[in-house]
Amino acid sequence: MKTIKIGLLGMGNIGTGTYQALEMNHNKIIEASGISFEITRILEKDVFRKRGIEVPASKFTQNPDDIFLDPEIQIVIELLGGVQFATEMMMRALQNGKHVVTANKAALAVNGTLLRKTAIENKVMLRYEASVGGGIPIINALTQALLANEFEEILGIVNGTTNYILTQMSEYGLDYDSVLKTAQAKGFAEADPTADVEGHDVANKLSILMSLVFGVTVPPSEIPTEGITRISKDDIDFAAQFGYKIKLLATARKVGDELEGHVQPALVPIEHPLASVSNEFNAIFVRGNAVDDLMFYGKGAGPLPTASAVLGDTIEIGKDIVKGSAFDNRMITDLSHKLKFIGEGLNMYYVRLITDDVPGVLGKVSTALGDHGISIQTVMQRPKTTDSTAVPVIYIMHAVTRSRLNEALDEIARFPFIHSIDSIIRVEGKE
Repeated sequence: MKTIKIGLLGMGNIGTGTYQALEMNHNKIIEASGISFEITRILEKDVFRKRGIEVPASKFTQNPDDIFLDPEIQIVIELLGGVQFATEMMMRALQNGKHVVTANKAALAVNGTLLRKTAIENKVMLRYEASVGGGIPIINALTQALLANEFEEILGIVNGTTNYILTQMSEYGLDYDSVLKTAQAKGFAEADPTADVEGHDVANKLSILMSLVFGVTVPPSEIPTEGITRISKDDIDFAAQFGYKIKLLATARKVGDELEGHVQPALVPIEHPLASVSNEFNAIFVRGNAVDDLMFYGKGAGPLPTASAVLGDTIEIGKDIVKGSAFDNRMITDLSHKLKFIGEGLNMYYVRLITDDVPGVLGKVSTALGDHGISIQTVMQRPKTTDSTAVPVIYIMHAVTRSRLNEALDEIARFPFIHSIDSIIRVEGKE
């Protein structure tokens, strides 16, 4: 039986889950692969942290060279998090002939091209299934099982924190701040939730998916990104009345020779498969020209689900080592000369205004929208709920560019009867 030794970089929650899963399923993995995988060295500063599992102290080191220069270690699993240091560590591992498995979406989104190039140059493998959907095997599906397709669209709920918050607001009528506190108490949200709730985590994942699906490298900083902090209970209630649920979506769609891509809250039709994805679960919807529509669903985060994907990559590399074919030889095709990335593109939009309850409001707003070439699909005025004279008026617009919509709303905001423009939310679905 072949034994393959592993160096583990970082033993936080995901690192601990990976070590635990390997120990828990060690015999099963041997039966399935014929290989014994052993984590022999662990790069970790906090050796004495309580992790709920027993790890021999002799495995810990604070010197990366104990891993990179050890000829017996063939695979390095990087679970450090962050960008700069993690990238440096992965680069050193690859340059020293070690295969690398990572769950680090931030480092891959920023430096994925460099890391893949380095893996090819050093005739080793770089795998990152866990970087996008946790335990959901989306990357292997896109790059292997579905390789015969030309992809047209990919939509994803790929952040469990935001999906949990929106689900609780939708199902129980809770407000954003109280749900966030509960999510933090349950461990679904970090103490500083900014990366999740402002959409940055999703933008990293979308950047990776667009490079895989469409062969276009778009840095996360260039992807139009909006989080969920401005979504209110009123928006969720009004969306339901129109037949929608609000979800934070990663969206990439090919339209002719252009590629749309953005991270935004969106009204999703209740009949769409993504509308039923609740709480901390993730789902990724893919449309290919041969396979048509598929959806991948499961837990997108957590130590053990993520560990499942990490170890799946590790086993794949181990099998290739045994066969003598453990090397990458092809970069992701760069189609950037064929597909022009345009960001948001044309979309339908939900707009909620607060206006005086006086005659002529709907007509004047509709005229202003028409002057900017914007047509209205639906309009609804709600009755007053307080002693105030102001009322909410909700519009759903036919497809329009965001820039044109903003120009129209800038004009509308100056009307004396307009109190505020409280919400602008994209509407998912074809007209």
